[in-house]
Amino acid sequence: MEAALKLARQHYLESSPPQPQRTKFIARRESYHGTTLGALSVSGHKARRAPYEPMLLPNMSQVSACNAYRGMKEGETEAEYVERLGEELEREFQRLGPHNVCAFVAEPVVGAALGCVPAVEGYFKSVRTICDKHGALLILDEVMCGMGRTGTMHAWQSPLIGVTPDIQTIGKGLGGGYAPVAGVLISRKVTDTLFGGTGAFAHGQTYQGHPVSCRAALEVIRTVKEERLVENVAAMGEKLEALLRQMVLPLPHVGDVRGKGLFWGIEFVKDKTTKKPFDPKENVAMGIHEKGLSEPHSITLYPGNGTVDGRFGDHILLAPAYSVTVEIVELIARKTAAVIEEYFSEKRTLS
Repeated sequence: MEAALKLARQHYLESSPPQPQRTKFIARRESYHGTTLGALSVSGHKARRAPYEPMLLPNMSQVSACNAYRGMKEGETEAEYVERLGEELEREFQRLGPHNVCAFVAEPVVGAALGCVPAVEGYFKSVRTICDKHGALLILDEVMCGMGRTGTMHAWQSPLIGVTPDIQTIGKGLGGGYAPVAGVLISRKVTDTLFGGTGAFAHGQTYQGHPVSCRAALEVIRTVKEERLVENVAAMGEKLEALLRQMVLPLPHVGDVRGKGLFWGIEFVKDKTTKKPFDPKENVAMGIHEKGLSEPHSITLYPGNGTVDGRFGDHILLAPAYSVTVEIVELIARKTAAVIEEYFSEKRTLS
């Protein structure tokens, strides 16, 4: 993300004519883009920002996330919700000064901060329109949700998203866990600007272009393509979704099941009717994670908190291997349901 932010800035410095006033970035609340200071500055995750707040960059601001479960008003349609979020983003552009905004930053499917929340249909088309109107770039963070994880090679290729970013970050699935590797993908619009200017990106990192990591990434991509694993992600994702909605969503403290492909989140609530979250002191997500690791369950359920406002809210993530089979998907759904049922049963007994 550091590279993506700097690249966006350099794009405007080398534009014809240059636009050096574009120093502002707009991102979203309940978002997470990395631990380094620039990436953390553009993130909206309150708990992760808190220790470093005095050190974070002042030229970053956040608008509401696109979270249908938490954000839509009663009786509001998805189209009306998209319109409302678009109006909020437009107001933020106007507050900052439209010609001062460098880029809008977002995850197509929000990972750790919200628990696999996909945008509603039409949202990113609205965002793209507003960015284009004011000449700002669109940066999509696909470190967690990209490279096949959501059923298309890039999450933005889903009809649900329907737009192409100017700059895109990738990682995690790029190396398949075999080597630490991440990257930045750049649109023709941005590369044309740089080639028409200095011809170089003014950025570097110690292990940038590491040959072993790059070789591992190439082999992972080759395997994913040859074995048609993205197609398997899409097919098994549909199966997993159906099972989670059948076996997990009806459970008393499960508020929402959401995601795409093999990237699913389960949000827990104290009251399903009011969507009231648990007190953070109860550590619900971590408790479910620990219960999952115990015998006889033996399943890893990625815990997260701050789902509602950065402090309140609990969720877990499910992200099976791309090569997963129907039998394993069924096992994952059964075990997940069993862990959740057992955890809350014991919690009720203790209270």
